[in-house]
Amino acid sequence: MAIHDLSAWRHDHTYDPGNRAAERRTWWVVAITAVTMVVEIVAGWLTGSMALLADGWHMSTHVVALSISGVAYYLARSWSKDQRFAFGTWKIEVLGAFSSALLLTVVALAMIIESTRRLLDPEHIDFGPALAVAVVGLLVNLASAWVLVAPGAQEPAHGHDDDQAGHDHGRAGHDHGHHHDLNLRSAYVHVLADAFTSVLAILALAAGMWLGWNWLDPVMGLVGAGLIGWWSKGLIADSARVLLDREMEAPLVGSIRAAVETDGDAEIADLHVWRVGRASHAAVLTIVAHDPLTPAAYRARLAGIPSLVHVSVEVNRCPHGDCP
Repeated sequence: MAIHDLSAWRHDHTYDPGNRAAERRTWWVVAITAVTMVVEIVAGWLTGSMALLADGWHMSTHVVALSISGVAYYLARSWSKDQRFAFGTWKIEVLGAFSSALLLTVVALAMIIESTRRLLDPEHIDFGPALAVAVVGLLVNLASAWVLVAPGAQEPAHGHDDDQAGHDHGRAGHDHGHHHDLNLRSAYVHVLADAFTSVLAILALAAGMWLGWNWLDPVMGLVGAGLIGWWSKGLIADSARVLLDREMEAPLVGSIRAAVETDGDAEIADLHVWRVGRASHAAVLTIVAHDPLTPAAYRARLAGIPSLVHVSVEVNRCPHGDCP
């Protein structure tokens, strides 16, 4: 049996190179947030402030969520060459975002329960120390947000070139642009949500100190819980869409159809598109035509779509010209 060189048809399945800069910054923010979280929770219990406790609890969810983001970066990078992952490891990052969103939902429910209890049974609040710690928490959150978005945190999403022939496994373009890191965005918004909760705590404590509105403290806890719940809902929806490969309503699908069917003869009978990286997609096409071209010819029509990094094409001829 002859031994053939298949290197021209083989290619790397690392469709997303990861983001080492964001990974490092994420762990820095985890450390900063964890220290502040401990201070706020202890201060909240000592002073009796529900708003401050809510801010600390909210921050604790972000410590876990940010840690999940850091671990997801690490695992996706460490397993990027593992051939068991047919389309790369980028979705590990998305799975981390989904997990942190579920955690946010649980904490939001806990905050609603505790805030409601304190509305029905008010507790004494030591406003001065609580207000001071809340201000420190806000400053820490703003600093953390800056660490995540400062220049150098976002890296370009590089593709890879596949020179290939035959039945058509390969890349239809190359993308050199900068693209949004879903994992980094998740971490950033977590920190911003923390900052907003800190603002609510400051407003509640200030109103309680100078206006005597002690009831506003647990109310702000409820408002903070609503914010967490709203954001977790959006994060669950965004990450689930990627995990479940719900891409067929994306503009990319229309671009693929328009590029392939440009001659009025070829028609895409079956199309599957899914995301394999921050700015990378894979596609499987079944093309039917009266006078079909080669798979390579149809693949060339997709060269102008830079996010397609893995394309498989099946070509069929209309039998007896009776295709619609």
